[in-house]
Amino acid sequence: MHERELRAFALIAEIGRMDLAAKELGYSQPAVSYQIRCLEQSLGARLFNRDSTGARLTREGQMILPSVRALLVLIDNIKHMSDRSLRENEDRRPVVALRN
Repeated sequence: MHERELRAFALIAEIGRMDLAAKELGYSQPAVSYQIRCLEQSLGARLFNRDSTGARLTREGQMILPSVRALLVLIDNIKHMSDRSLRENEDRRPVVALRN
């Protein structure tokens, strides 16, 4: 499982269409379809029922969606803390004057 697969899953579940989710994520629709296939394969479950009108969560997809959303919040928090820590460390670095 990869973060991009989880993000695609959560956004498709919210929007209900792979093409619109792909556009919002900045990926092609085939790339997002591939991410979902990989996620489904790693979980051993079909997550969406797909048809010409869009993609609807299966029972399994509905069951994992809350956990995926919680995981994405944790990932975002970790990234935020890491970014903040890096900025704070950069602010603490001594300024070194260059001599000519």
